[in-house]
Amino acid sequence: MKVESSLSPAGEHSERVPHRCLIRLRGIYHSLKKAERKAADYLLAAPEAIHDAGVVEFSSHAGCSQATVVRLAQRLGYDGFPALRKDFASPETEVPYRDIGLADTPETVLRKVFANSVQALQDTLAAVDPVQYSKAVAALLAAKSLAFFGLGNAAVVAREAYQKFLRVGVPCHTAEDPDLQLIILSNHLTRWDVMVAISYSGESKPILAAAREAQARGVRVLAITNFPRSSLAKLADVVLLTAVFQEHINGEIGSQRLAQLAVLESLYVNYLLRSGASVRKALRAANQVVGANKNRQFDPLSA
Repeated sequence: MKVESSLSPAGEHSERVPHRCLIRLRGIYHSLKKAERKAADYLLAAPEAIHDAGVVEFSSHAGCSQATVVRLAQRLGYDGFPALRKDFASPETEVPYRDIGLADTPETVLRKVFANSVQALQDTLAAVDPVQYSKAVAALLAAKSLAFFGLGNAAVVAREAYQKFLRVGVPCHTAEDPDLQLIILSNHLTRWDVMVAISYSGESKPILAAAREAQARGVRVLAITNFPRSSLAKLADVVLLTAVFQEHINGEIGSQRLAQLAVLESLYVNYLLRSGASVRKALRAANQVVGANKNRQFDPLSA
């Protein structure tokens, strides 16, 4: 059986793949070895046959070894092939990814953008490892200062996180320029600090350079990325995964940034709740002083 090497969200068969499995597969697909990719391609091409197939039959159709099939199942988060097969016997009925196309009406675009954004948040929530998340919260609480680095769209997310933590009195830094990122690492961060590296692909060369420099100086690296086997994920001390795979007609999708922002917002709220009264006092003071730039203080009871 000939299979196509494709992970298009609008693929003919991808809607028949259990949503949880599809999300995990999208995260690791491009880092799979050749034999593992054959198994993945067959899984995508013939999802309706998986729940009735044994590992021998699956490997024969996919053109790979039985060990490869078992290894792929484990990389997808299953205990083994029987667990994967069971998942295909009763696939989840979640909303599939719906891509925005040139022929879509304005109302269709509106619905798709909202649906994709909601789906990206739900998938990211499911993708975040609770153990890694707890480590991330602990690392931020223990740090003397923080740095938030990203490029392009990720720089917007880094700047938002920087402003939030700065508002509660945390010494922190940010920069989009790669040279300034390295200067901050050289002159302002020590082994008591944390660098938060934000990169959707996990392959941004300047961010990887900053992560390597941070580790060379003993600075802990917290990565927020979409791909668990990316270079950044392998470098980082702590990894928080997003799970955004929708495609947009111009190659960019706001859901990427939305998921990253949600992860960082949750870290900020955890920091605020667990760092003591002094931080909350600093937040009240900051809110009071910037209130001078507002026409009036907002009173929700009078709205």
